[in-house]
Formats: sequence, C-alpha cells, structure tokens
Amino acid sequence: MADLIRLRGLERAYETSAGRTWVLRQIDLDLREGEFITIMGPSGAGKSTLLAVLGLLDAAWTGEYWFRGEPVHGAKPRRRAELNKAHVGFVFQSYHLIDDLTVAENLDLPLSYRNLRARERAGLVADTLDRFGIVAKKDLYPSQLSGGQQQLVAVARAVINKPALLLADEPTGNLHSEQGAEIMSLFRSLHHAGTTIVQVTHSKENAAYGERIVQLKDGWIQKSEPDAGKEPPMRGDESAPGTSDPTRNADAPNRWGHAHVR
Repeated sequence: MADLIRLRGLERAYETSAGRTWVLRQIDLDLREGEFITIMGPSGAGKSTLLAVLGLLDAAWTGEYWFRGEPVHGAKPRRRAELNKAHVGFVFQSYHLIDDLTVAENLDLPLSYRNLRARERAGLVADTLDRFGIVAKKDLYPSQLSGGQQQLVAVARAVINKPALLLADEPTGNLHSEQGAEIMSLFRSLHHAGTTIVQVTHSKENAAYGERIVQLKDGWIQKSEPDAGKEPPMRGDESAPGTSDPTRNADAPNRWGHAHVR
C-alpha cells in the first residue's frame, strides 16, 4: 500500500524567554493510504503538535514531509493551504461547530471554500445529512443538540469533502462512554470505507479501533506498534468490513441519529 505521508527528521520547537523548548524531535513516520493509527503518550508529549503538523496547520517545523510523494517541506504557504483544504479533515474534542449556524449550514461551511456551484453544495449537504442520519436535525443549532450529536455533526462536516486524511484530537474526550463508543464505531466504518485516520487519544479502548499505535514521550517516538490490539467487537447494527459504503445503509438514521447518539 502506498504511503500517504512520510516524515523524516521532523522537528518542532518554540522560542520562549527561557530559551528553546523542543516539542518534536527527529520524527520519522510513514502513514499508508487507508491506515488507521493512534498517537498516544503523556500530556506534553507532542501529540497535538504532531497532529497539527500532519494536518498542515503548523508550518514552523524543520525536516522532511512528503504528502503523496510531494515535498511539503519545499512548498510555499499557499500550496500547503491548498493541500490542507483539498485533502484533510479535522475532528476536535470540543466540536468547533459555529454556534449561530444550523447543522446544514455548518456542513456547508467547508464546501464554501471550494469552487462549487450552489446546487452542487446543496446536493452534498443533503447526501451527508442522509448518510449520517441527521436530516431531521438540519435546521437545529448546536445548542439544541447533545454532545454526542454535536460530535456526529462535526465528523460529518470533516468528511463532507471526502478527505484523504481524517485527523481526530481526543474525539470522545467530552462524551460519556456510550456516545464515545458510537463515534468510534463511526470512525471504524469510515476506515473500512477507505479513509485514512490518525487519532490522538489517552484511551486504550479507543486505540484498539486502529491498526497501529505510535507512542510519543517528550517529543520523541518511543515505539510504533504494528497492531493496536484486538479490535472491539462489532455491534449488531454495524456494517461488516469491506462493504462499499459502510456508513450508509437502511438503518443509518437509527445508527447515527438521535436514537443512539444522545
């Protein structure tokens, strides 16, 4: 399987009044197309910084970064921004939905940065609402949704552009266990459909949904485990791996709508 991302000797530091503080040191990492990896480590290990670098949100690093064979380290800021918009989706712990926009308008937001006609955008929003079983909530505002429902909308927004890379920073950190399990099951379905996923988490249970764990400590990669462990059992209403679109089936509203994600 081809590499989506290759990092070689990547480093990141911050200049403070006390001197230079290193956050990432000599990072060598290969991320294959379609892989699901987990970044773990103690607080301050550099996990979120590495995620920001992978997502092309942080450019103040040194070393080599290759994205589908393109040398990002030699790219100008405008090109890096283009790669970010075209290929990367983000899911954050705190949802980051726009409070004064409806669910449908939040989904439309990333499409507004693309050169799409209004009819095309409306069609993509409608398809995504249907795919995630949230058609009935399209006119609601984030404050009218539960935490689990807000995170569901955030995931839908992150993948509406069909990104090559989905990055998730503690995606279940603000959810109770049942809501968290629903979101992680959704990630597994997206992964089975071919999305490359990198998640940052402290949860061993969430890590088990992935294929590989990368351990960070004090900015250094300590080890990269080939297998994250035994995958959590699939629920009775989940699609099996290998289906053409595991996140879309007849009972999608029950799986990802208000009946389950509360």
